[in-house]
Amino acid sequence: MLDFYNERRKQGLTAQPNEAHLILAELEQYFDVQIITQNVDNLHEKAGSGQVLHLHGELYQSRSTKDPNLVYQMDGWELKLGDKCELGSQLRPNIVWFGEDVPMMEPALALTEEADIFVVVGTSLVVYPAAGLVYYVRPRVPIFVVDPNTPDIDGSVKNVTFITEKATTGMKRLKETLLKDYV
Repeated sequence: MLDFYNERRKQGLTAQPNEAHLILAELEQYFDVQIITQNVDNLHEKAGSGQVLHLHGELYQSRSTKDPNLVYQMDGWELKLGDKCELGSQLRPNIVWFGEDVPMMEPALALTEEADIFVVVGTSLVVYPAAGLVYYVRPRVPIFVVDPNTPDIDGSVKNVTFITEKATTGMKRLKETLLKDYV
């Protein structure tokens, strides 16, 4: 497992944010943008976003196998067998693996419940628990979903606008709408 994530980190060093990441960062000039991401990369931060909550952990962090609250920023891309935390236990990637709890879910719910505008970008809304966030948006708060496929959202979620385009082009349309209607 260490090798898998070492390769992801090594590749991530050269990865660059796309237009959607850049637009989200740009919108901070007009809105209090709070990003909740399922991605473990640091592309939102590279784009300039200041407030990013990583639901599933962060690729460039490690954590203790004994105490998950002991989290360390990594200096490089490699985590080796024998790299230990201050308690003497092996370090592992600070990534939520299948079957594990999502510790950042409660802060994500709190942000969702406070949102004045809620935007979902580039997800099918199939993977839970993150897909369930739309059900915590307050009534009458506009929800924008940017994805080439129209996700299946039940009728209890109101005020949804679908922009059925990929993130890079759909975010351009969304930016125009937000600046025209909400600034």
